[in-house]
Amino acid sequence: MGGSAAFFRPFSLCSDSGLIIRQFAMNVIWVLVLILLVFSNGHFSNGVSTNSSNRPEEVKIGSMFAFSSAIGKVAKVAIEAAIEDVNSNPAILRGTKLNLTMHDANFSGFMGMVEGKHFRHVEYLCYMEFLKCLKNQRRTLALKFMESETVAIIGPQSSVTAHVVSHIANELQVPLLSFAVTDPTFSSLQYPFFVRTTQNDQFQMAAIADIVDYYEWRDVIAIYADDDFGRNGIAALSDQLAGKRCQISYKAPLDPQATRTEIMDVLVKVALAESRILVLHTYPTWGLDVLSVGHYLGMMDSGYVWIATNWLSTVLDTDSPLSSESTDNIQGLITLRMYTPESELKRNFVSRWKNLTTHQMANGPFGLNTYGLYAYDTVWLLAHAIDAFFSQGGNISFSNDSRLSELNGGNLHLDALNIFDGGKLLLNNILNVNLTGLTGNMRFSSDRSLFRPAFEVINVIGTGVRTIGYWSNYSGLSVLPPETLYSKPPNRSSSNQNLYLVMWPGQTTQKPRGWVFPNNGRALKIGVPNRVSYREFVAEVPGTEMFKGYCIDVFTAAVNLLPYALPYKLIPFGDGVKNPSCTELVRLITAGVYDAAIGDIAIITNRTRMVDFTQPFIESGLVVVAPVKKLNSDAWAFLRPFSGSMWMVTGGFFLLVGIVVWILEHRLNDDFRGPPRKQVVTILCELGIHESRLIALNSPEEYEEALKKGPKNGGVAALVDERAYVELFLSSRCEFSIVGQEFTKNGWGFAFPRDSPLAIDVSTAILKLSENGELQRIHDKWLMSSACSSQGAKLAVDRLQLKSFSGLFIICGLACFLALLMYFVKMVGQYIRHYSGEEPESSGSSRSSHFQTFLTFADEKEEDVKNRSKRRQLERDPNRSNDGGMESTSAASNRCTEMASNRSVSFGSGV
Repeated sequence: MGGSAAFFRPFSLCSDSGLIIRQFAMNVIWVLVLILLVFSNGHFSNGVSTNSSNRPEEVKIGSMFAFSSAIGKVAKVAIEAAIEDVNSNPAILRGTKLNLTMHDANFSGFMGMVEGKHFRHVEYLCYMEFLKCLKNQRRTLALKFMESETVAIIGPQSSVTAHVVSHIANELQVPLLSFAVTDPTFSSLQYPFFVRTTQNDQFQMAAIADIVDYYEWRDVIAIYADDDFGRNGIAALSDQLAGKRCQISYKAPLDPQATRTEIMDVLVKVALAESRILVLHTYPTWGLDVLSVGHYLGMMDSGYVWIATNWLSTVLDTDSPLSSESTDNIQGLITLRMYTPESELKRNFVSRWKNLTTHQMANGPFGLNTYGLYAYDTVWLLAHAIDAFFSQGGNISFSNDSRLSELNGGNLHLDALNIFDGGKLLLNNILNVNLTGLTGNMRFSSDRSLFRPAFEVINVIGTGVRTIGYWSNYSGLSVLPPETLYSKPPNRSSSNQNLYLVMWPGQTTQKPRGWVFPNNGRALKIGVPNRVSYREFVAEVPGTEMFKGYCIDVFTAAVNLLPYALPYKLIPFGDGVKNPSCTELVRLITAGVYDAAIGDIAIITNRTRMVDFTQPFIESGLVVVAPVKKLNSDAWAFLRPFSGSMWMVTGGFFLLVGIVVWILEHRLNDDFRGPPRKQVVTILCELGIHESRLIALNSPEEYEEALKKGPKNGGVAALVDERAYVELFLSSRCEFSIVGQEFTKNGWGFAFPRDSPLAIDVSTAILKLSENGELQRIHDKWLMSSACSSQGAKLAVDRLQLKSFSGLFIICGLACFLALLMYFVKMVGQYIRHYSGEEPESSGSSRSSHFQTFLTFADEKEEDVKNRSKRRQLERDPNRSNDGGMESTSAASNRCTEMASNRSVSFGSGV
């Protein structure tokens, strides 16, 4: 991540004139000497491969990073401590020692330039061309190298340097283990020998995206260093935000060597933007300078949100306590810190830290940051991998690189660089290591990222910091440490995402809205249709710049509920002669003519493609209006909805459907073995209307006149318009009514530019108006008339009186009476047949007894009556019963005799 950036001006590489160029060339050559001295994988003795025993006395490794940077000075102490701990433990490498050679990336201008902007895009071939160019300086230098057999390199620290060195590592098959490069573009495919032993910025940006989504913000501004580290990190942030339906609305790149004036120029542009969510992704060396300029410009006040990547936590852990000025500049900020779980091993190392840094504090004391922990664990990871390498029979040997041998004879002797034969085996062992270190469980997933990445979410308060939660790739945001959640199923639902209360800039705990109106809060230009009809909805007050109407009152009431002031100016749209096109008004928002539009604007498909609408504040849709024809209501009024032919067709379909059902079901369903049952059929008729029969009408007065004339007198039979207009039209014209159902559904809303946060806030306010009844009150004020309401007119027309159905009731009554009469006659006949002559009829008591017997008979099931009647008949004719019995007995006897005979025959055959 880090690394100091040197300050150099552009130069001509191949210029052979000038003292500055010659001095620079000498500096570069000396740096190359040191690099080859440290990292040469062979020696000058004719490029012969070097072989060592299986378990040599020592293994040479190198390291390169900026010793003076916030990350490098901590990492240097941690790496030296790790080398000492590994070498003092014979159980790790079983007698073999690690021999570390360290190179300071800030040693000269060359490495500083590589980390700066002038060599941001240097690749391997460009690197070779640069070396060839140096040879043209005609400088002879006797390059003498010590024999070195480096098998791995810890570093580099910056992304720019890593891109250059990784190509060389690929060529020489020497693993690079970086504890500080967080650039997410170092994929395993392009850089197979690069191993990241720290957290990937892809996960840090995922954490920031989750934080933005958690607080329901949608737009952020990215302020970043304009180099590989900054650009690639922000690209990852953009991808993560897109997954949350959020975006980076403005990118503010900064030159890695930017001056305070340049920083101020960039932040002034940021202050004029709409979003107030600022993500700062930069280096520890000048990140505080950006915040200092932001404080000077008033960008640390209430309403702003600053989210700093883990560079700020690195500064706080390393250089605390900060100066009072720097502390004031970071109040209320949120920053991330790579999460390392608490353990006995970590606590012991933290307690050693003061003793380890006693002799390192010439420039003042410094604390332990998480990069130092990862640097320490990197050495142990490499030691375990080397031990496994030897256990698998690996040897430290090197071979000539034919492509580098082609440069033999050059002054730089690049042909001395050889390929590490065991590089691939050592790389595989590095990726397969699984150990518990200061940072917790250290092993790699399939994409070569550290297993289960996690971050602390930190809020800067006063002179200290407060952990407000954690983020892990496993379960997202939580107030519980990540390791406590690993035993539970992962849950990334919004209800399961939690953070503690934050103290925001400006010393407030209220969540900032996250945006303001651009251009220093100028008044919004809001377009309003200048209607000439139905002015109850929206109308310009003559002689003023004011508007009135239902839509205006709704908008004003919604704005009054917003938690902030909304400066705006209403601008009429239209010529005042005819009603303007709302679609054209919406289009002008996309063209930047208006910032919003309010009025009777229906939310329809083609408009939603251009702008964002608020929650609908009134339902609408197309309906048909026709004159009400008053007819006398008589006993047969229920027959009028259908014509005579319609009744005939309906009756015919009763029979047709019954026959079809009977044919389909009678062989399968017992219920259809008899005559088919009658079915109910509803028949509907769609009446097409030719376009030539449509007439455009522009005002309620024209509506009324056309409907009264009718189609035979040059008018219309019905009109089609939106329900909102129709309700207002019918509120004072009871002789018309809505016919049929609403055949489209939409609503009216206020229009704002795409992704405008104001649309969300106004929608919330409209919902509040609906809940507290204010929306209905405004509706009644403008759209309800005392003369006649559309609902009352419709009910008066649709209701039928009792006499309208008297004929139907008479038919039903007669049918019921006849059915009961027939049933009663049938039942009396059955009673007379079954009970006649059983009791004498000589007394009044016998008549009462007959009546009670009749009631009992009427309550019995018909099946029981029939069974009792059969028994009585048998009792009355006993001879018939005996003959039947004797006949049955004889038949049974004959059957038994026949069966016995059959058995006898069977037995006889068996004998």
